[in-house]
Amino acid sequence: MAEVKMINGHEYVDLGLPSGLKWATCNVGASSPEEYGDYYAWGEIKPKHEYASVNSKTYDKSVYHIQENPTYDVARAKWGGSWRIPTKAEFEELLNNCIWSWEAKNGKKGYKVIGPNNNYIFMPAAGYFHQSSLCFPCVCGRYWSSTSFPSNDINAYSLNLNNKDYFASFHCRYHGLSVRPVSE
Repeated sequence: MAEVKMINGHEYVDLGLPSGLKWATCNVGASSPEEYGDYYAWGEIKPKHEYASVNSKTYDKSVYHIQENPTYDVARAKWGGSWRIPTKAEFEELLNNCIWSWEAKNGKKGYKVIGPNNNYIFMPAAGYFHQSSLCFPCVCGRYWSSTSFPSNDINAYSLNLNNKDYFASFHCRYHGLSVRPVSE
């Protein structure tokens, strides 16, 4: 990994992506790259004990623009400065320009994501929360984007990963997913 730099007290890595986007070295709520961190429903800024449609602030509601708004963007709310939740397009840039290698770091499985300049980040397979259950830790990972799903108010785009694949898809807004911040 290259020299790690800081924005507003949080470490980032420049992966050499065409956009120049900087990726945080760990998830919101984590203190190291392999830690899972906290889980958030889409457009919410506090972890919960239960992730359900009835206690979601955005599920089945007309909420579309959460990026950089500290009311909805947990990266902006918790880390401040220029940190924010990545967009679907920024996840696609990561998917299309990096080498992804499934491995373990300090006993936690996930992907080493190697940028065009050979710098890398580690994205743990932190699973996700449904109701009060943590589903599939060390098997899969789900990371929120700030991009709402265009055809309904119940989903938003996410980065999904497991030991066989990694791709942009969508997830139910009330589930608790990880957040990996980015900054310009």
